Amino acid sequence: MPELAGLLPRAATDIDSVLATVRPLCEDVRVRGAQAVREITARLDGVDAEDFAVPADAIDAALAGIDPAVRAALEESIARVRRVHADQRRTDVTTEVVPGGTVTERWLPVRRVGLYVPGGLAPLVSSVVMNVVPAQIAGVESIAVASPPQRDHGGLPDPGVLAACALLGVGEVYAVGGAQAIAVFGYGAGSCEPVDLVTGPGNVYVTAAKRLLRGLIGIDSEAGPTEVAILADDTADPVHVAADLVSQAEHDPLAGAVLVTDSEALADAVLDLVPGQVAATKHSDRITTALDGSQSGIVLVDDVDAGLRVVDAYAAEHLEIQTRDARAVAMRVRNAGAVFVGAWSPVSLGDYIAGSNHVLPTGGCARHSSGLSVQSFLRGIHLVEYDEQALADVAGHVDALAGAEDLPAHAAAVRARQHP
Repeated sequence: MPELAGLLPRAATDIDSVLATVRPLCEDVRVRGAQAVREITARLDGVDAEDFAVPADAIDAALAGIDPAVRAALEESIARVRRVHADQRRTDVTTEVVPGGTVTERWLPVRRVGLYVPGGLAPLVSSVVMNVVPAQIAGVESIAVASPPQRDHGGLPDPGVLAACALLGVGEVYAVGGAQAIAVFGYGAGSCEPVDLVTGPGNVYVTAAKRLLRGLIGIDSEAGPTEVAILADDTADPVHVAADLVSQAEHDPLAGAVLVTDSEALADAVLDLVPGQVAATKHSDRITTALDGSQSGIVLVDDVDAGLRVVDAYAAEHLEIQTRDARAVAMRVRNAGAVFVGAWSPVSLGDYIAGSNHVLPTGGCARHSSGLSVQSFLRGIHLVEYDEQALADVAGHVDALAGAEDLPAHAAAVRARQHP
């Protein structure tokens, strides 16, 4: 499996290469706070604002001015994402280990989170929904959102991002982007207090800042370029397959789009269709770069079983299954951030309104990590409760294990509770 993974197309993201750039930015924010944020934002974003906190009236105005169709779509997305994530709530469980001895596992939310919403190549309005809803359902009491300032919008974040915040009842929003936004969350600056956890996708500078501050803050993941893998056989419609590859490549020139198929006819048809679809869409240059890059391609396999081995080795952020008995095939997948089953479940649906979360592990991390969920904002805490007899019954075992580890004070702490 490792050998196979190494042969598959994938974008390389060298986070270490930008740490030297990111470290002084974060340190400047730590030391000088809001003044550093102002200067960095003016230099990198071309916006010079005395205060990077977004005024409440600007958030309200963004909601009032939003296209009614976009508002309706956001409201439907919020409702569906709430429905799915509400079923992820965890309840406290008490286990009686022995009579008089119990362990209770409690699930408690982090107190405060910072949610990052990109605004570079595309203002990801939908990412507001995907980050805020699970945090709210988890019971997080304090939520702040940061998104890059836009010169075209008076130095404020994209109006769609602000409108989504308004719909979700989030009033604490900051017009700051990149590594400096993560530093603001980590150290606090201006009116923004430090947070306990930072979530949300971002570019390599955002990812590097999350790596740098990890430990001071919790993070969801080190997100890399987005990617899709499609496992398809000769039943797949090449028009659908080509469109889905193109749609994912639209995100970023580094986006990965990989077709795995046992059908040469399908592969040839997709190759014939892609140029026309790319030429007909708005971001053709970006898409062309992504599809022509080493991170994209077509993998021919002997059969669907072999294809499953390939996609498990690849561990895609998004995996589409367009085969016979697609659900049965999908149930055999071990490694993927999210699996989209059949012809009528494209990744675009999951990006916006399926109810699933689109903040997912990239770069093969689906082998060991999950996408954003309610659990991302919860911590499990054990409550250990033993009565006097239950402790006495196990004292000999504590004594034996403490002796084996040469920690006699551990045993003494139990013996001190026993009657002479």
